[in-house]
Amino acid sequence: MILQVWFTVLGMTVGSFLNAVIYRIPRGFSLLRPRRSYCTNCRHQILYYENIPIISYFFLKGKCSGCKSPISSRYPLVEFMTGVLFLAVYTVFGLQIATIYYSAFCAILVAITFIDIDFRIIPDEISIPGIFLGFLGSVFISDLGWQSSLLGIAVGGGFFWALSWSYEKITKREGLGFGDVKMIAMIGSVIGYRGVIFTILASSVIGSFVGITLMIIERKNLKMSLPYGPFLALAAIVYLFYGDYLAAPLFFS
Repeated sequence: MILQVWFTVLGMTVGSFLNAVIYRIPRGFSLLRPRRSYCTNCRHQILYYENIPIISYFFLKGKCSGCKSPISSRYPLVEFMTGVLFLAVYTVFGLQIATIYYSAFCAILVAITFIDIDFRIIPDEISIPGIFLGFLGSVFISDLGWQSSLLGIAVGGGFFWALSWSYEKITKREGLGFGDVKMIAMIGSVIGYRGVIFTILASSVIGSFVGITLMIIERKNLKMSLPYGPFLALAAIVYLFYGDYLAAPLFFS
């Protein structure tokens, strides 16, 4: 119970940092300066007791203590999601170094998800280091093996690159962005080629279902665009926790 609480709190704390990542990186701001978080409206620096994950949001009644402007509910949502994911990783993988590795993977996916929703981009500053760290983790930490990690990078990145290139040549407009290519390569580095195949199939199904539903509700045409990163992230997380069961029919094992 103590470790469960510890990982949950750690996840929420990391989620607080991810909020800074989500806000600053797409805008080209430094993560190091200023060190302390600040109100995006009045630039009031957030005091330590105003930056306690989730609790401070309700303590402040969802408003900045300086200018009283509303604080987005996105902040506690990201903290809560990251806390739940860290708890889930610990519950599934137990107390081992690989737990930190997979927790970091989930944190990266959370950051990418909300950046892609807001800006329709997946920053290279996150995905490219994630590829290298994922591969190194497969060598020294996880039981995946570097061969499967390398194949996951090649299969995921290669397939999406070919798909994106072909679509652009045929339709003369961009389909999948190269941010998605780098993201799926990063995912492949952590969960291997089987995980990549499952992620591609599952994200396509989920994305199609959500897209068709939104088109019906909002009466949009077939050219309606959605960020694909969140669907890749969701499918990858599902595989991380349930891949042994869900992907078995794909590989007859």
